Amino acid sequence: MLLLCITVYTHNYAQDLELQLFATGLDQPVNIKHAGDNRLFVVEQDGRIRIVAADGTLQTEPFLDIDARVINIGGIGDERGLLGLAFHPSYITNGFFYVNYINNSGNTVISRFSRDAVNFSLADPNSELIIMTIVQPAGNHNGGDMAFGPDGFLYIAVGDGGFGGDPDDRSQDLGDILGKMLRIDVDNPSNGNNYGIPAGNPFVSNAGALDEIWAYGLRNPWKFSFDRLNNDLWIADVGQGQKEEMNMVPFNESGQNYGWRCYEGNSAFNTVGCPSAATMTFPVAEYDHFTDGLFKCSITGGYRYRGSDYSNFQGLYFFADYCSDEIGYLTPNGSSWDITFEQFAGNGWTAFGEDLFGELYIAGITSGDIFKLIDASLSVDEVSLSNVSIFPNPATFELNINSGTNDILSLKNISIYNTLGKRVKTITPENPGNLTIDISDLASGLYILELNSNSGEQQTRKLVIN
Repeated sequence: MLLLCITVYTHNYAQDLELQLFATGLDQPVNIKHAGDNRLFVVEQDGRIRIVAADGTLQTEPFLDIDARVINIGGIGDERGLLGLAFHPSYITNGFFYVNYINNSGNTVISRFSRDAVNFSLADPNSELIIMTIVQPAGNHNGGDMAFGPDGFLYIAVGDGGFGGDPDDRSQDLGDILGKMLRIDVDNPSNGNNYGIPAGNPFVSNAGALDEIWAYGLRNPWKFSFDRLNNDLWIADVGQGQKEEMNMVPFNESGQNYGWRCYEGNSAFNTVGCPSAATMTFPVAEYDHFTDGLFKCSITGGYRYRGSDYSNFQGLYFFADYCSDEIGYLTPNGSSWDITFEQFAGNGWTAFGEDLFGELYIAGITSGDIFKLIDASLSVDEVSLSNVSIFPNPATFELNINSGTNDILSLKNISIYNTLGKRVKTITPENPGNLTIDISDLASGLYILELNSNSGEQQTRKLVIN
């Protein structure tokens, strides 16, 4: 599928992007995830995972410390180390989480660990189950990000194996695991592996292709995410020497060839032996290394904002560049995207994080700080929803919501989301003051309740179903 991006660069802001310091004292943070509650789990490159509480307090003892198993990195700028983290969709009940690290032999390891059976603020370092090992020919372009998709399968971003220019053309080779996006089933292992192959993977009937491959033609996919509203998959791919690119496809599309090494962004790079460009999926947006005059070199992928605190951010895709210390965002403009950059120097942006409620955070590897992205020009006034009562919580079969009888307090609609961000129920009240919701069809677990008032206010609450 040929998608040529049209990108307009602008500095005319419809909102006032600012950073609010949230947590300090991290050592080379490279990944941020939540586990279905209001904490953030921050991956430190040397081999530790730290917990940041809802108030920004850093837990003294690491959640997990596998420094001895992770290769000793050469400091900031080295692309190896502990790189990825993903919590199982049923983490609250099973305690499983998955990491992606480079071991002392220089190879990628995908492992499962378990939460401590007694102290849920700690992991059991002796519980490691190795899911997959990937031989790495060089020390760069490891990818490393992971996430569970809306389908419950684990997606893994793998770089092209390093060096420069993908000299062995691994990204275009469906018989090579490097330069790919993988999708595996960690709940149903088969064929002697600690994982299975989802039946819908695009190349399972191709004898010359690896069954694990979901998409290919990637150089160094440094962070990807699923849009919690519509499940679109966004992949930021670090370029060679000219272009940085952002790819997006609907969740139900698979088997894409994102073009590397044939193309860097939309520009031809090495088309010897390449398939037709018409068979490739090109980025929805790109930027070159001297856009707006600040030298750029490496894109850090982020998220499309779907939180409720900042209405002006809604639908923007946030990303950053490591070298220029800029945070950028894409604004939809018909069939194309406008791109805006703002610089926040002295951080070295390496990771975005999305909390349980869809609010966004960003990590600086140089500063060791975590910031929350805020719109200084507008925030949601939650006062008119402060008197809404929700009971019981935890709930079992029914949930009662009382918003009062005043029209200002009346609720327009209520939506319930699971921890993957998928909307599982929407209710429009017939009685604006009181409502009873049947939740007997929802599985036990943690959910997010989104309240929208007739006066335009919005609030999210945590809901536990027994």
